[in-house]
Amino acid sequence: MEGGKSFVRRDRLLEIEAKARTWWEEKDVFRAEAGDKRPEPGEKFFGNFPYPYMNGFLHLGHAFSLSKLEFAAAFHRLRGANVLLPFGFHCTGMPIKASADKLAREVKQFGDPPVFPTEVEEQPGEEPEPEDPNGGAPASAVKFKGKKSKAASKSSGQMYQWEIMQSFGLSDSEISKFQNPYNWLSFFPPLAMEDLKAFGLGCDWRRSFITTDMNPYYDNFIKWQMRKLKAMGKIVKDVRYTIYSPLDGQPCADHDRASGEGVLPQDYTLIKMEVVSPYPPKLSSLEGKKVYLGAGTLRPETMFGQTNAWVLPDGKYGAFEINDEEVLIITHRAALNLAYQNFSKVPEKPTCLVELTGYDLIGLPLKSPLSFNEIIYALPMLSILTDKATGIVTSVPSDSPDDYMALHDLKSKPAFRAKYGVKDEWVMPFEIIPIIDVPDYGDRSAEKVCNDLKIKSQNEKEKLAEAKRLTYMRGFYEGTMLVGEFAGRKVTEAKPLIRSKLIEIGQAIVYSEPEKRVMSRSGDECVVALTDQWYITYGEPEWKKLAEDCLSIMNLYSDETRNGFVKTLGWLNQWACSRSFGLGTRFPWDEEFLVESLSDSTIYMAYYTVAHILQNGDMYGSGSSSVKPEQMTDEVWDFVFTGGPYPSSSDIPSSILHKMKQEFEYWYPFDLRVSGKDLIQNHLTFCIYNHTAIMSKNHWPRGFRCNGHIMLNSEKMSKSTGNFRTLRQAIEEFSADATRFSLADAGDGVDDANFVFETANAAILRLTKELSWMGEVLEAEASLRTGPLSTYADKVFANEINIAVTLTEQHYGNCMFREALKTGFYDLQAARDEYRFSCGAGGMNRDLVWRFMDVQTRLITPICPHYAEYVWREILKKNGFVVRAGWPTADSPDLTLKAANKYLQDSIVLMRKLLQKQILGSKKANKKGAPVTSLTESNLKGLIYVNEQYDGWKEECLKILQTKFDSRNRSFATDQEILDELKSSSVAQATNFKQVQKLCMPFLRFKKDEAVSLGSQALDLRLPFGEIEVLSENLDLIKRQLGLEQVEILSGTDPDALAKAGSLVSLLNQNPPSPGNPTAIFLTI
Repeated sequence: MEGGKSFVRRDRLLEIEAKARTWWEEKDVFRAEAGDKRPEPGEKFFGNFPYPYMNGFLHLGHAFSLSKLEFAAAFHRLRGANVLLPFGFHCTGMPIKASADKLAREVKQFGDPPVFPTEVEEQPGEEPEPEDPNGGAPASAVKFKGKKSKAASKSSGQMYQWEIMQSFGLSDSEISKFQNPYNWLSFFPPLAMEDLKAFGLGCDWRRSFITTDMNPYYDNFIKWQMRKLKAMGKIVKDVRYTIYSPLDGQPCADHDRASGEGVLPQDYTLIKMEVVSPYPPKLSSLEGKKVYLGAGTLRPETMFGQTNAWVLPDGKYGAFEINDEEVLIITHRAALNLAYQNFSKVPEKPTCLVELTGYDLIGLPLKSPLSFNEIIYALPMLSILTDKATGIVTSVPSDSPDDYMALHDLKSKPAFRAKYGVKDEWVMPFEIIPIIDVPDYGDRSAEKVCNDLKIKSQNEKEKLAEAKRLTYMRGFYEGTMLVGEFAGRKVTEAKPLIRSKLIEIGQAIVYSEPEKRVMSRSGDECVVALTDQWYITYGEPEWKKLAEDCLSIMNLYSDETRNGFVKTLGWLNQWACSRSFGLGTRFPWDEEFLVESLSDSTIYMAYYTVAHILQNGDMYGSGSSSVKPEQMTDEVWDFVFTGGPYPSSSDIPSSILHKMKQEFEYWYPFDLRVSGKDLIQNHLTFCIYNHTAIMSKNHWPRGFRCNGHIMLNSEKMSKSTGNFRTLRQAIEEFSADATRFSLADAGDGVDDANFVFETANAAILRLTKELSWMGEVLEAEASLRTGPLSTYADKVFANEINIAVTLTEQHYGNCMFREALKTGFYDLQAARDEYRFSCGAGGMNRDLVWRFMDVQTRLITPICPHYAEYVWREILKKNGFVVRAGWPTADSPDLTLKAANKYLQDSIVLMRKLLQKQILGSKKANKKGAPVTSLTESNLKGLIYVNEQYDGWKEECLKILQTKFDSRNRSFATDQEILDELKSSSVAQATNFKQVQKLCMPFLRFKKDEAVSLGSQALDLRLPFGEIEVLSENLDLIKRQLGLEQVEILSGTDPDALAKAGSLVSLLNQNPPSPGNPTAIFLTI
């Protein structure tokens, strides 16, 4: 008991799981050995998962993505395939180094062990920390609370690193060692392996490895890959704009980021708007220098129409020294970005000569490039964002709705001008200058759209957003220049030409910044830097074509995933692949740099095929091995992986060389890689590119399956809110199989899934109750009915088992595990329960019960393998392992029998409603004194009337619909055609046609909808089985379900049968039976 709650059932599952793992380990069940020859399709399955970062415990985000691979691999193993599921541990890059450095800074600041301030304050407004299902954000082994020490209440809302390490259960003396990043590599991977074994992962652990130079074999492998790419011209040194961490002093790629993954540099044209001398007193110290307002714009071709510049009155600006002669007035944030782009007198350190606010800039006279107005002025705008571009905005009211309305407000509101000290001469003389002709909007598009939308003020944000949506892209893609050197040319053609000319003559510069805020794992806000480093030439046309070819033949399991790859291939360009700091592999030709973490993880799936030979089962590659790291020359790697010639100069024994090549050729290509969808934009696309460059086409990847993130109980998973579970916590709380059960139930699509604690707890109950039921049934096995399947219930249940086997196989094969759980467990259990009740006093068939237990055990094996293994061995007393037992055989499902049983069950529900209605009706009538047959709830007889075929006008309607239905497309001719056919039919000849037509129309609509949904069988005149026969075979069940003494099944078209209804025949007339809808009346015996 814990807190008044019993955990006996969960603890039983945990005991079962420990037993099952012992059985598997004793026989090394998941060890994967390559065959002697290349496998035929379906004979082998190689699946893998992006190795997680080792700077913390694995959490349920990891487990969710991994479960998709585990279920798929277990399914293929169960079906008899030779399965390889390996697992590695990623240590490259900044995550571990950043955590170690944080620890070192805390020790330096607060001592060893650190003494943090003890004051505690509430943190009600904490932002949940984003979680990456494949990332490695440190996970606490306990729930994080909403209260923290004041020292821990940093701007990021994070705990101190020391506190996080304490939550792992480490002592202070142990924590201090983690200032050395390599200590993390020794500590966390073995713990992750323990957790994954407890999870039941069917992994060949001999092939596990860590990355970085701590593993000399993997380090050698990555160096070979880099040399290979460089020799092909796919790694080059270049100067490019890159997201950059000033604190780390190096580029910050996606997996180096705490937030902002996928964010790219955004290029602007920074227009140099010269401040006209003499300068105002605030700028007097700058006399003798050229001072500019620096306005960032995405539309330099519109500069002809400038009427003013905009500044934010309360905005913080500075006058920054660009070189000895020039000063730019911009925001501090923009200045920092420019300092890393060679626009600062002191590189990487902005020099602010004067601190300013927007108020200081209002009224500055400016000479702006291309403007037809010789002098324009800086004016106030209240909607400027200082975290976008430079905080200075050019005003082109002819084409910008925001500019048009802001200028309109200044002109029409004297009080507004007075508030900000704006003189009339700075505003009133300036009129719209037409510069671009836009189809449907003319040469003053902003004015027209604002008038059309009746916008009255710059404060109408939603309307202005709509105005911009209507005109901005239209103006750019369809507009024609009316002025300037490129008048008459399309805007799309003129923009790059005008931009280039402005930059060439020194009136503008290129400015770049992150599209959105990016925070590095070291805790600083990133900038865009112009860096000279090594790049991989993704996006190069010929290489891109190979990547597209590979993508076209891959199984991606969803259109959304495919669209994500197509989009990524469209924009992905050169990728910075080198870093100066962190952990990893050094570039073999330039040891100043390390290979960054997304570039040493693109073809490592191939390394799994030989890792066990090279490392001899030691994940660090530090144990004894018959192959030394230095023996793995480029010629050896080429021989093993790329079809290169036999390396005659190698001193590695020939048998080992051929064994490595055999392993690779057998297992490759991999069949499935499972990942969170966020890796489409980098890792997974890199994987495609690198395989097409290095591997032959027959070794290109075959499939990626991408999923969304996982929520816990419909809320975002977050350590800071306490809505978080490590994998270890989940197993301790629910057991491994109940956790896996809930992961399977969480969802299969690309949208975010939902792990529900109630589902996991319900799984504990379901699985343990099923164990008890099977035990009870087998104890009383002698009482079960023997012999062949003889009853209707037997046949229905046997058919339901066949259906479950067939559908569940399809769902597993399509990686639709929630559906597999439904058909292979929930539906099968429901069918078993229905069978138990349907059998009545005759009892269940022994052979059928045994088949059910066998089939259900196999079908649940991929999801709950420990439970299934226990049932297989301890309850069913079968030999071997259920994980390799083979997929159950099954006859083809009898869909007619399934439909007949559904008809039976639906009919019983319908009859129960009719019985209750008749009983209640009789009571009400008796109260009113009306003459009616009185009914009690005992001693009842049921008369069930059936009409097995449509007749009369319904028959005619169906025949018309049959001729007007396209079964291939499930569509009908027009309603008018159907109506015309009805008017020319025999129904139309009836004297009461108008009355009948009123009945026909809703019936036609109903059957049309049914046919579109179910197919042409919905238009048949009768059901594909005999209704009277089905009901007659199940009289005992009907009597038990409805509590009747007697039941008769009668034809609704037989006068003698109708006569039995006596005075209640009116009920039949009110509700006549039709195919699929019997009518019942009830009498007291």
